[in-house]
Amino acid sequence: MSCQQTHELIHGFVDREVDLVKSLEVEKHLLSCEACARTYNELRNLQSVVRNSALRFEPPVSLERRLLSSLRQEDESKSKTVSFPWRWVLAGASLLAVAILVWVFAAISSKPSDDVLAQEVVSSHVRSLMADHLTDVPSSDQHTVKPWFDGKLDFSPNVKDLTPQGFSLTGGRLDYIGNRPIAALIYQRRQHIINVFVWPSNGTQKNEKASVRQGYNLISWTNVGLTYWAVSDLNLAELQQFAQLLQE
Repeated sequence: MSCQQTHELIHGFVDREVDLVKSLEVEKHLLSCEACARTYNELRNLQSVVRNSALRFEPPVSLERRLLSSLRQEDESKSKTVSFPWRWVLAGASLLAVAILVWVFAAISSKPSDDVLAQEVVSSHVRSLMADHLTDVPSSDQHTVKPWFDGKLDFSPNVKDLTPQGFSLTGGRLDYIGNRPIAALIYQRRQHIINVFVWPSNGTQKNEKASVRQGYNLISWTNVGLTYWAVSDLNLAELQQFAQLLQE
């Protein structure tokens, strides 16, 4: 099994939604591939963060029961005056309404918030500095870094050479944030490492937003269909200058 095939199955594998044969293939690949094993461990850690986050919405266990009971009572009262075929139509509509409500609640609870994403971004930044795995493709040439992502992601990150402006490109790597593989571009300002995480946006244009977490400065923005998160221990003024240069 290739790395690409493993990335396509790994989320379902973590959630135990993959059949036995595929699960065994994924397990075999993880034993021999350090990069995919790291992605698997990061996904497990992400599950733990979301599960323990105060932002996670958990619908009450009794919600579906109350909805079904209410709809059933309404259906029974209407069935006394409605002809037989329409009772089944109303029952089907009631069940469909319940299914839609449950799906909406599940979608809300599973969508990562900016706070959760910020935590993932900082964790990935710190991990890249500690694990001696800052780059998969070490290079200061944007024409080497950008093509390296071809075939590894379903989008093409924009890679800029900002060396003349004092922000040197040092390479790129694959990472995993927001339940998907993403691109990480690495720049350096003096002794300060800057990780820039890039993935497709949801189509909503977003103004630049700055925040601080665990002593690291973060700046996020959306541009030309891509979401960007820059994180570093570099001072905020210089990091904002860097973000502006990337957006130009």
